[in-house]
Amino acid sequence: MTKKARKPRDGYVDGGGINLDVEDVRLADGSRLTEAKAEALAEEVLAKVGRGRPSLTAPGERSPQLRLTVPAELREQLRARAEREHRSVSVLAREALERYLAS
Repeated sequence: MTKKARKPRDGYVDGGGINLDVEDVRLADGSRLTEAKAEALAEEVLAKVGRGRPSLTAPGERSPQLRLTVPAELREQLRARAEREHRSVSVLAREALERYLAS
């Protein structure tokens, strides 16, 4: 079975590769994008992939994650409170758990 090629919704069609040392491609700051610059930018982006938020455990270590099941009403109360306080649900839940365990 052969897949039929479709035009992307955004209208972008990949025209293939280009030689940045020949073509004049400019970055947002107006500087020229060369093959070397593209390679350096790609390496920088790839080095950051999967980093996510800083570790709460120690630098270079992954912090453990918990997954909880709660009633919808409790989830909504937590979400609303986090929104009012301009904080994340995770921060509020972590602080509540710390206070509970410290008591």
